[in-house]
Amino acid sequence: MAMPREPKRHRELEATIDSVAASYDGPEEINNLESAALPSRRKVLEAFHHLEPAIFLGFFSSRSLNRDNLRHGLSEHLYPAHELLVDQIERAVNYQRKRGAMLDLGADFAEEVVLGLLAKLPALRRTLNADVVAAFQGDPAATSIEEVVASYPSITAITAHRIAHELHASGVPMIPRIIAEHAHATTGIDIHPGAEIGERFFIDHGTGVVIGETAVIGDNVKLYQNVTLGALSTARPEVGAAADKRHPTLEDDVTIYSGATILGGDTVIGRGSVVGGNVWLVKSVPPNSKIFGRAKE
Repeated sequence: MAMPREPKRHRELEATIDSVAASYDGPEEINNLESAALPSRRKVLEAFHHLEPAIFLGFFSSRSLNRDNLRHGLSEHLYPAHELLVDQIERAVNYQRKRGAMLDLGADFAEEVVLGLLAKLPALRRTLNADVVAAFQGDPAATSIEEVVASYPSITAITAHRIAHELHASGVPMIPRIIAEHAHATTGIDIHPGAEIGERFFIDHGTGVVIGETAVIGDNVKLYQNVTLGALSTARPEVGAAADKRHPTLEDDVTIYSGATILGGDTVIGRGSVVGGNVWLVKSVPPNSKIFGRAKE
């Protein structure tokens, strides 16, 4: 009895699989077959989604909280956050080393970084509390502190940034960027983990805001939507080299209105200045400047 012929669709699919597999023999940069050694984006974000409730526990808990069960509620988040982050940081470090990166890090680097981050949570909570109050006081449409925490995308983005920045400052590879780009995708606010941001920071509306890696932002700064703190065109640095100052500095008490673009590492917006909507700046302005309706060349 003759065996049934293999269906045409099966033969074509098998041929396609052979062809795609063969394409991995070339020199393309995306041909990496060691992705199992990479940190897992899902696991990193799972850790972040444990840290965020630990900071704002009363806004995330599914049960009533009081001082008697507060410690237990925090433990439910901080133990898994610790385990997940240690594992993912170790994977990120090992992967970088396999690719030739010279990382002068101790054997307990991941453990020390994560315990250090968790120890900073009380200070991060105080800083984020001030950010929330700044949002409430800076937005006449806000009806309560609770509304700000529960619904404002800027608080989500700033919370992610303050956690990612601590990891970035500790020398953790890849993980800070995963957290930052998750916040970017979720909120439309793009903040590089390397950016230094002071206290009582508020982004009103937020969509389209871009804050570059070497930007420095002082205290009591307010940005509106579509503001860019960017770089002028520069050559790509060597991998692993310290980042040159490419992005602007905003001193304390600065307000930047929607659509403004401020570029360059030497550009400083002086304390107390106001930059109007759609202004283009590539040079510094002194304290208490008011720049409206024209570019600063």
